[in-house]
Amino acid sequence: MQYAILVYESETNFNNRTDEQEKDAYWGAFSSYAKALAEAGAIAGGAALYQPHAGTTVRLRDGQRHVQDGPYADTKEQLGGFFLIDVPDLDAALDWAARCPGASDGAIEVRPFLPMTQG
Repeated sequence: MQYAILVYESETNFNNRTDEQEKDAYWGAFSSYAKALAEAGAIAGGAALYQPHAGTTVRLRDGQRHVQDGPYADTKEQLGGFFLIDVPDLDAALDWAARCPGASDGAIEVRPFLPMTQG
């Protein structure tokens, strides 16, 4: 079954991505995690995302497009990236989520894929 592992990070973690003293440890932890997923044959994709302020939110109301700079929600933790995994069950997905570097000081959401049906 396929799951998305959604990594929610604080502003500090987003800053650690480029901080000269922190970036090697930050990227090294995520690289090791991605490598472990690959070696287990569990990774199906994923990506890191730019900081929330780089996002744009679009809503359609009464046929009119409304565009807002920034993230959809202004919260303490924002979506920083995701991994797509293919594992036997939710328990396996939760095990991988617990191993994610972002779990130690952020939040990891595990969400199953909803199969698309042909109509």
